[in-house]
Amino acid sequence: MLRNHSKQSSFHSVLYDKIPENHILKVISSVIDFSFINILLEDTYCKDFGRPAKEPEMMCKLLFLQHLYNLSDEKVQVEARLNLAFMYFIGINPEDELPDKSLLSKFRTHRLGEDTLDGILTEMVRQCVENGILQGSSVSIDATHIMANTIKKTPERLMKHLARMIVHAYETETGKQIDGLPEIPNYEELSDHREAKARMKSYLEEVIDHVEKQMTDDHELTSSWIQKAKDILYDPKFINQKGVRSIVDEDARVGRKSKTESFYGFKAEFMMTTVERIITAVRTGHGAYLDGSFMNEILELTLKSGMTIEEVYGDKAYFRKPILEAIEAIEAQPFIPVSSTVYRIDESNFTYNKDSDEWSCSQGNTTVKKKYFTSKNKDGERQGYKYYFDIEQCKACPLHDLCAKKAARRILTVGLNTAEFYDISQYQKREEFKEKYKKRASIEGKNAELKRFHGLSRARGYGLFSVSQQSKLAAIATNIKRIAAIASA
Repeated sequence: MLRNHSKQSSFHSVLYDKIPENHILKVISSVIDFSFINILLEDTYCKDFGRPAKEPEMMCKLLFLQHLYNLSDEKVQVEARLNLAFMYFIGINPEDELPDKSLLSKFRTHRLGEDTLDGILTEMVRQCVENGILQGSSVSIDATHIMANTIKKTPERLMKHLARMIVHAYETETGKQIDGLPEIPNYEELSDHREAKARMKSYLEEVIDHVEKQMTDDHELTSSWIQKAKDILYDPKFINQKGVRSIVDEDARVGRKSKTESFYGFKAEFMMTTVERIITAVRTGHGAYLDGSFMNEILELTLKSGMTIEEVYGDKAYFRKPILEAIEAIEAQPFIPVSSTVYRIDESNFTYNKDSDEWSCSQGNTTVKKKYFTSKNKDGERQGYKYYFDIEQCKACPLHDLCAKKAARRILTVGLNTAEFYDISQYQKREEFKEKYKKRASIEGKNAELKRFHGLSRARGYGLFSVSQQSKLAAIATNIKRIAAIASA
């Protein structure tokens, strides 16, 4: 039951006068009114029955402190019992008791949903706009990787683990030992990984078949492990080492930091104001998450705070048609470098005239017609245009054999959006773009801050929901720090 508690200060509250006026927690308390959290979470509590609950505002503030100072559940409770600034921030009297550390974990798990954290972050930004702390109209977006809180297993080892869990579940539920189980292959002795995976797959299938034949009653735990093993085993990505790599954290995936370096875990994507460096929205995905997949949601949350967005900055990963269209839809200008993966034109050899819709080569030959085409390959269907150069000029060109090879003339194949991307690439060569694009660098420092000081280099818990909570709480913590710094400047 959620009950409104009296905010009247006790005699001992005079101790709060010892806290410096420029202390981060005192400044943020004077700038941001967190009372909206109780209203935001009131529907998650029974209004008329049950024991009186601890205020959601206080519980959330404990979580903010935890991520602000990178503390464990137990450590934040200890600090909050001793630190006057902590007590002042969470809104208790010095002599008041704090909830048990287990309650903090339960609150985070059962009360604090994704939408609630989005709402808290949005309302904080809205108050910053209202109070004049946030005045800029440009934002940057970037993703940062988070290591999983577990090890990455090979498919062979994971299949061995699944077989062991199935057997253990059956023996626990029945109290009987299973006889006649197939012998575990020594896959580590095999130098051929394909053979090792095939042998372990066959072994796991034999274990599943053997246990299913032994089951005479409805064994819920055993059945759940068998179903989980089947789901993992028959996922095409699993054997290719792109699917589940741990039973402890089934949501974590292998992703790429660069062409040569990979990581195992998750990605958190942030949108941040480029001037004030305040985070406006956060989304989290697994390690193989494609940057920008939640662009529409992130823009919507940022606009919901009352911000006006005129410029959006991002790196090459965000140079994709859907993202550019999403930015255009809110009447903002994208500052995103052209990516070679979607724009494959050698500008030293070809130039484009948008007025006449013609391409010209370095030898002055101009295209005379174009045709729309579709083709299918292993990656799916491709659409685009084929531009045909003048055949007579091609034949007379000294570079004909090198350029057109065995064909009579050169045919330039481009994507549907190549012409539009060409115009963008020309603009990005100007000094105006280069100077403005320097604003994007500020988000790199924010990523480093989140990892180094607020524990976002590694997941605290397991699963996408837990890591998403961690990402948003870390973002709120850095915002508290940044807002207080701007307000006290």
